Amino acid sequence: MAVRSMTGYASSDGISCNVAWMWELRAVNGKGLDVRMRIPSGFEGLEQKMRGKCADVLTRGNLQISLTAKEQSAATELVVNQSALESVIKIAKDLEDQGFDKPSTDGLLSIRGVLEERHIERSDEEQSELLSAIEGGFSKALDALIKARETEGQALADVLRGQVLKIAKGVDQVIADPSRSQEAIKQRLQQQVQNLVDSNSNFDEERLYVEAAILATKADLQEEIDRLLAHIESANTLLDDGGPIGRRLDFLAQEFNRECNTICSKSNAATVTAIGLELKVLVDQFREQIQNVE
Repeated sequence: MAVRSMTGYASSDGISCNVAWMWELRAVNGKGLDVRMRIPSGFEGLEQKMRGKCADVLTRGNLQISLTAKEQSAATELVVNQSALESVIKIAKDLEDQGFDKPSTDGLLSIRGVLEERHIERSDEEQSELLSAIEGGFSKALDALIKARETEGQALADVLRGQVLKIAKGVDQVIADPSRSQEAIKQRLQQQVQNLVDSNSNFDEERLYVEAAILATKADLQEEIDRLLAHIESANTLLDDGGPIGRRLDFLAQEFNRECNTICSKSNAATVTAIGLELKVLVDQFREQIQNVE
């Protein structure tokens, strides 16, 4: 399954039963799945079903969904207003009794109010056909939105793989740093102990070496390095597997940051501290990009 971004746009339109309709779907980042719909009057029955379609294929993102529907031409017919016609005929009859000419049919129908335009309601069959077409259009737009999110997600995954590779190289630098060699650690501790002994003759040199050994053990970075290597492997596996991995990647980013902080605090060499700080910058960049992964 591909890695998906949470942003994207898609639309679908068509004409059915004299109605021109159009779906527009816009998606941006979100902690969960939040679907907001604008549906015109007469089509409210579609909303619940469309929400279900979104929930079936999406896990995260804020979706703005709108449907527009407009009659292509007025679906009307002319009908006779019987009440108005009867009133006009009665008046015409009275005038005829007074010697006026008998009005023609055209003349009667031309009087305002006798003929009226009336909207033709769609039949149940036409309404069903229209709703089916609009629903199919939504499915098409939703598929296009997913495709757009996958395309952007693939590019995003490539960026994330590159950032994980940089983090891995930084960890390799920590591993290879000369300050972590047994000989370097031994010499540094011996020098520190000697400086203390030289500055104060009351120091118990044997006790100092015991304390130094304890501090050296606490300052060892191997556990942090091992965890970072495991997190790097997990991140690459998630990116390869794809799917809705945003939350898990975000958790890994927190763990990356935790280990880098520990390396900086435990480091007893400026070079390792500098690498740790650079790793923190890389992790922040990694976490920033993750915010757009579904």
